[in-house]
Amino acid sequence: MTEAAPLTIQRIAIFPLPGAVLFPGLHLPLHIFEPRYKAMVQEVLARDRQIGMIQPRQIPGEEFVEPPALYEVGCVGRIVDVEALDEGRFNLVLEGVARFRVRRELDVTTAFRQVEAEIETEAEADAVLASIERASLEREAKRFAARQGYVVDWDSVGQLDDATLVNGIAQVAPFDAAAKQALLEASPIDARAELVVQMMQFFGRFDGDDGRATLQ
Repeated sequence: MTEAAPLTIQRIAIFPLPGAVLFPGLHLPLHIFEPRYKAMVQEVLARDRQIGMIQPRQIPGEEFVEPPALYEVGCVGRIVDVEALDEGRFNLVLEGVARFRVRRELDVTTAFRQVEAEIETEAEADAVLASIERASLEREAKRFAARQGYVVDWDSVGQLDDATLVNGIAQVAPFDAAAKQALLEASPIDARAELVVQMMQFFGRFDGDDGRATLQ
């Protein structure tokens, strides 16, 4: 997150879910079944409908420490669709609102964790890429999709604004959680676009034996 980005300080309930990285402007479906997170959903539905998605951080030697450490940067998601199920479970769809940086974890009595966070107030959707950056991103995305065997409606992709395209690739591409965390932390949007291109080139390599993408 950049020093210059406008920020607001807010208390948010957090959901440290390994492997689930949400980006601004994108959607993330969730199935909520653990008691602490069922309680969290009930509370945020009555409050602001917002949940902070953030990655737990694995620190060598502290793999079994509870609660786990957190990365500093996550994304606030607003509940835009909710389905109440039996036994208090929920199916949710979160829409990414803005990135946040954890200032401190709060001492709370709730079963779920809460933090005081700096939340970006400047909409990423307003950010634009240079035409050459956009062209490079689309070109590499087509190569990556072809290597992975994906079928993509490129006409629709061409209608996306720059931030949605960058964040969409970052969220849906089969990068690992550490790579997606790095993308979430990258700012401004042109820096994230450059890193997305590098990730597609890196993760898009072929395995010589079976044709799968490899990190080797």
